[in-house]
Amino acid sequence: MSENNITFGTTLRSPYDVARLARQIETLGFDIIGSGEHVSFYGDSGNGFVSLSVAAGATTHIRLMSTITLAPLYPAALLAKMGAALDVASGGRFTLGVGVGGEFPSEFEACGIPVKQRGSRTDDVLEVVTRTWSGTNVTYDGRYTKLNDFSLKPLPIQKPRPPIWVSGRSDAAMRRAAKYADGWLPYMYTPEQLAKSISTIRAYGEELGRDMTDFQFGVYIFSAIHEENGQAVKFATDRLSKQYSQDFSKLVHKYALAGDPSYCQARLREYVDAGASMVFVSSACPDDYIDANLGMLASDLIPAFRT
Repeated sequence: MSENNITFGTTLRSPYDVARLARQIETLGFDIIGSGEHVSFYGDSGNGFVSLSVAAGATTHIRLMSTITLAPLYPAALLAKMGAALDVASGGRFTLGVGVGGEFPSEFEACGIPVKQRGSRTDDVLEVVTRTWSGTNVTYDGRYTKLNDFSLKPLPIQKPRPPIWVSGRSDAAMRRAAKYADGWLPYMYTPEQLAKSISTIRAYGEELGRDMTDFQFGVYIFSAIHEENGQAVKFATDRLSKQYSQDFSKLVHKYALAGDPSYCQARLREYVDAGASMVFVSSACPDDYIDANLGMLASDLIPAFRT
């Protein structure tokens, strides 16, 4: 993969001030704006469809990607409608990123969804989305969803449908990506894990008789970049320890992009060499450093992969 083809995205880390952040991200030259979501989590969190809708109205050309939608928490047809509606409202800029969630069981309980069903429900959602985004008068008899001559109107603008990316870390997620998705976006991954997952997904695709030529591989990585290496590491450690309610001091260099520009460039190159053609960076730093972090990512990291 030529470095000139590397796509860079970053998330709306905060559920506040979305329009300003979205305009800032577009102006800085990122290719994609992402938004995660939780119904309830350790700290403040937004909803991907809502935040990306605001971002769509505040921007003109940057792509919008849910990173990620907690697919099992939605009725499948409702999720399909929301994604189609966002693609139409944004002028065909939406990419659906999905995952099973489960790290915060109380939000599943609150939504009346058994955590143990999160994988099978995600497969059901993807089956429904794939069918209803690309055709009308759909009939489907699934475990959780029944469709009888069902159509979404209007259909998404993008044809044959908006891109779908699967996020995760497990073997089941890799199988899901090979069956339903156009891209793979793992998180909390090392370059070695990424390389292994790429081989695994390609093998699963071949088993399904699928042409994997255009399938894309990416990585979602938390980031803190600062001229002082130690300060960047402290930012990431403190933020991720709070965000995930565990000690990240021994994990930050394994799973995050934290350090001075030279270190971050070298570490990111390992992921690109492993096969990543899309890099999603999420700010792992204090709220009052988000703007500076985004600026340094745009000025000191992205250009190193576009020369």
